[in-house]
Amino acid sequence: MAERLARKDLTTIEDLLYFLPRRYEDRRNLKPLGRIVAGRRETVVGKVVWSGLTSRGYRHQFEVTLKDDSGTMTVRWIRGRFAYLHGIFRVGVTVILTGDVRSVSSGLEMIHPDFETLDGDDEKDRLPFSRIVPVYSETEGLPQKTIRRIMGGLVVSHADDLVSPIPAPVCRRQRLMDMPEAVRRVHFPDHDEEMDDLNGMRSAARRRIVFDEFFFFQLGMALRYRENVTEPGCPLDTRGPMLKRFFEALPFRMTPAQERVWSEIAHDLDRSSPMNRLLQGDVGSGKTVVALAALVTACQNGFQAALMAPTEVLAAQHHRTIRRWLQPLGIEAELLTGSLTARERQSVYGGMQRGAIPVAVGTQALIQASVSFHRLGLIVIDEQHRFGVLQRGSLRGKGRHPHVLVMTATPIPRTLAMTLYGDLDVSIIDGLPPGKKPILTRVLTEGQRSSAYRAIRQEVEQGRQVFIVYPLVEESEVLDLKDASRMADHLKAEVFPDCAVGLIHGRMTGTEKGGVMERFSEGEIQILVATSVIEVGIDVPRASLMVIEHAERFGLSQLHQLRGRVGRSEIASACLLMVGKGATLTARRRLRIMAESNDGFRIAEEDLAIRGPGEFMGTRQSGIPDFRVAHLVRDMDILQAAKEEAFRVVSEDPTLTHPRHGALRRVLFRRWEGRLQLARTA
Repeated sequence: MAERLARKDLTTIEDLLYFLPRRYEDRRNLKPLGRIVAGRRETVVGKVVWSGLTSRGYRHQFEVTLKDDSGTMTVRWIRGRFAYLHGIFRVGVTVILTGDVRSVSSGLEMIHPDFETLDGDDEKDRLPFSRIVPVYSETEGLPQKTIRRIMGGLVVSHADDLVSPIPAPVCRRQRLMDMPEAVRRVHFPDHDEEMDDLNGMRSAARRRIVFDEFFFFQLGMALRYRENVTEPGCPLDTRGPMLKRFFEALPFRMTPAQERVWSEIAHDLDRSSPMNRLLQGDVGSGKTVVALAALVTACQNGFQAALMAPTEVLAAQHHRTIRRWLQPLGIEAELLTGSLTARERQSVYGGMQRGAIPVAVGTQALIQASVSFHRLGLIVIDEQHRFGVLQRGSLRGKGRHPHVLVMTATPIPRTLAMTLYGDLDVSIIDGLPPGKKPILTRVLTEGQRSSAYRAIRQEVEQGRQVFIVYPLVEESEVLDLKDASRMADHLKAEVFPDCAVGLIHGRMTGTEKGGVMERFSEGEIQILVATSVIEVGIDVPRASLMVIEHAERFGLSQLHQLRGRVGRSEIASACLLMVGKGATLTARRRLRIMAESNDGFRIAEEDLAIRGPGEFMGTRQSGIPDFRVAHLVRDMDILQAAKEEAFRVVSEDPTLTHPRHGALRRVLFRRWEGRLQLARTA
């Protein structure tokens, strides 16, 4: 049994108590078979009087005849493991079924209902079904009846052991029930509970458990924010001549949104406490210019700056951009990645340690133990959701309370961003540069491939460049998907033999990837076949067409990022989303959102709703806990309330050292096990 539970990551009693029902069935009003109505969802109990395989046309089906004192009903399974069903529905067994009833020529029937067998004890006391019944997600070998029996025993014996020392004033203001009572009622609801509240995840019991998870998360955020604003920093003068020359050299005027965000950042840099700011901006909104202004500010004040990116391709792109803009100001920038030779690395290490390198651009190579700075004053982290909290902290620790600017091109709804990143101030560039054209996006099927190839050839003939993105590097025996390596050879040999076709993917070395991107940037490669390694940061002005194969395999936000690799100049650009043969109707509907909108924030909201917060946010990478019960979108109102209460507690007791908060502090540290980097507040 323990092995079966472990398949669902249930390894402790606490895990099981937080393994909540996914829905509930109302079995308070069982109907005799003779009184059920077609077109309704009903719950019935009866004895199996016949079961076996039948044939309809060329297909076998499994049928059961159910009988009680008032009548009979047919139950059918069109597909499934018929041998398994035959073992369950033996003649004479009493079963409980819940499903949609429909009328057929032979009478009433259910197709593929939820079912459970009842033994003699069940029939005698009627307890398992004459009430609201929890329904859990199943795994093989753990039917509903078994899970409910386990949960019933644990709730009785261990619910009182759950400790949640949220202060009494908070519980009174939020009208929260006791935690043990909440756990009992969420697993086995009272007889008078409203089904709409239970299945709408709005019950008072569930709200109590969700509030608990969010409160301790926000308590950690509040402590981090308090530490950020109270520790000493290095004020930077944002009115120097070097910064003025930088702005004067720009060949364009910053948008009002960029100017507003730069004003917010400049205000932070001027302060005596270090900046900790999240900069959000859609693809092409101009985040890089704002970040460059911050780099110049640090350097003109005699400090060093570091920019960390998640991939070597993106780091190299940033390095080229920074050198182009900062070299005329006398500011040198060096690149540090894992691809450098030992001699090159030692040279960069020495320059950084002496202070001879004002700006260091790199990947996680920047946080190696052997890296040190002479006077690090500013850190810029791009695509921050790709890095864990501890990685950001490692780079931060290489300076004395440096200013930190983290950037993301993955739009997050503002309210969600401000709540999730409670330890950061949030700036959003919510406008695009004037004249930036929307990228025309179309969804194409396999039968329209010739149209896609014509579009590719047309762009190449006009002197432009094309990306073709695949979800895999090499052919898979498991997934029936086109892969980048094989298709690059096919395109080069058979489809576009007269074009220069290149290939880039994540398994290449940094040097190999850098060489391919340089050739593409210089126009030597006309068609670049790639995996999602080019998702962020690639800036090739002549690239005007993005073709994404098996687009249904990507998240919407990832597709939006990939689409943003084109349309980076005045050239009209397009994105073709190729749908594989096995794509579901849901996947096709999802892709239509891409065709309808270029608004990254709308797309992000749709993606968040479809994929769920864990996958969308990359919680394991970002340091955000994996909530067991709470849902970041559905429970947003509870999240906001928990944030207000947690920040209120910390404002009254900034280090949680008051005796009344001792248990609160202990539970906080045990819950997140250092993931929130709270050790420094001890």
